[in-house]
Amino acid sequence: MPASAVLVIEDETTLHLLPPLRAAWAPKGQQTQVLISGRNAKRVIFGAVNPRTDHRIIFCSQRPTQEDFRAFLWEVRRRYGKRPVWLLLDKGPSHTACKSQQLAADLDITLIWLPTQCSELNPVDHLWRFLKNKAAANRQFATIDDLAFYAIQWITQLSARQTLRLAGLLSPKSWLKFLGTNFWT
Repeated sequence: MPASAVLVIEDETTLHLLPPLRAAWAPKGQQTQVLISGRNAKRVIFGAVNPRTDHRIIFCSQRPTQEDFRAFLWEVRRRYGKRPVWLLLDKGPSHTACKSQQLAADLDITLIWLPTQCSELNPVDHLWRFLKNKAAANRQFATIDDLAFYAIQWITQLSARQTLRLAGLLSPKSWLKFLGTNFWT
């Protein structure tokens, strides 16, 4: 990676209006009845973290399509100007689509692929786990846009240290540190 390049780690998560129910009370021996409408609105949050500076890029869309991912690539390019960007990401369908890969090349964004089925290697995926626990679990919002706004506020209001800690990037066992590249100096 050239010294002038920026490493950015990307992942996306889907938020559902109907929250994941992780805890509920019921009389002993009885199951709790949970009423749902059958419609579950959703929003997708694309997020990227620079492990050196904690600079975050958050982009919300209605779907995780390749068009939405390409819009996210444009946002990454806008934020980093002419600097070369190396984007660490998984092999999701919107990422591997030919048009997405071509746009990344045109924008001078080098895509670095994580191994398939290894979400635990993506630090941003760890950040989403904490987000969903704090923002979405056991909590009902009036609208999906209210939930998305709350989630984006939660992410952007984390301090640099909180973000890097929750993503696992401060751990001495972080696999990125074993690459021999020190992103934190």
